[in-house]
Amino acid sequence: MEMGQFKTVALIGRNNTPGIGEPLAALAGCLTQRGFQIVFEADTARENGLHAYPALTPAEIGTRADVAVVLGGDGTMLGIGRQLAPYHTPLIGVNHGRLGFITDIAIADMNQLVPQMLLGSHEREERSLLEARIMRNGEPIYHAQAFNDVVVNRSGFSGMAELRVSVDGNFMSDQRSDGLIVATPTGSTAYALSSNGPLLHPQLQGIVLVPIAPHALSNRPIVLPDTCRIAIQIIGGRDVNVNFDMQSFTALQLEDTIEVRRSRHTVPFLHPVGYSYYRTLRKKLHWNEHSSLGEDEPG
Repeated sequence: MEMGQFKTVALIGRNNTPGIGEPLAALAGCLTQRGFQIVFEADTARENGLHAYPALTPAEIGTRADVAVVLGGDGTMLGIGRQLAPYHTPLIGVNHGRLGFITDIAIADMNQLVPQMLLGSHEREERSLLEARIMRNGEPIYHAQAFNDVVVNRSGFSGMAELRVSVDGNFMSDQRSDGLIVATPTGSTAYALSSNGPLLHPQLQGIVLVPIAPHALSNRPIVLPDTCRIAIQIIGGRDVNVNFDMQSFTALQLEDTIEVRRSRHTVPFLHPVGYSYYRTLRKKLHWNEHSSLGEDEPG
């Protein structure tokens, strides 16, 4: 049987999710019958009692699997995407719950669509990541990657943060605000969107800076080329922290600088044939809610 480039398939489920073991086991059986070799992410296998297949760490998946199918939500997809980015392992996202921006396959369609995609009937796109480091007295003290965004913000009980922003060594602005979001196109539909940032198409080569509740209303979002290097220095405020997707660093000090740039790694996403980013936006953002057609597509 011809299976093209994909032979070993890793299955990964959202942690601590009751009922997720059954569809994972069903998908594993479906793919095994079609001749694919199945491995499970170790935590997924342990939590769901799926011991009939090899259990691998994310690093082992990166070196041994040809593709990973993620069953969960966008957060699960982002987390495993960061870990598999150095291996360039393609990801297929199956949504377990509400439709996601990047987990775009409904669980009801999984057993039909995923085998077709593994046999070559898919569309591929590359998503960019950010890499960041915290500098203190000229020395790096922390490194992280982010799929969605790097967010510098104040704690809930402190006053405004005062931030000095530079791009490629050129001073841009000092700002007083609740914080600043540095987002990828993928992250433009996350926290940045709720802070009135623009939507960036996933294939746009850009990074968006979005101030959070700025003191000066003239402080607006800006889209920068993703070849630039952004530096955010803490020049005032108490209890300022930084979040890299779900990873937090809370011990920032005055004069610390967060340096952000595009990662050299990208993450390949595989979608079913006919995938439309705009259809996902319509469904997630309810753009057609008041349409007289009452449907997603034009009639």
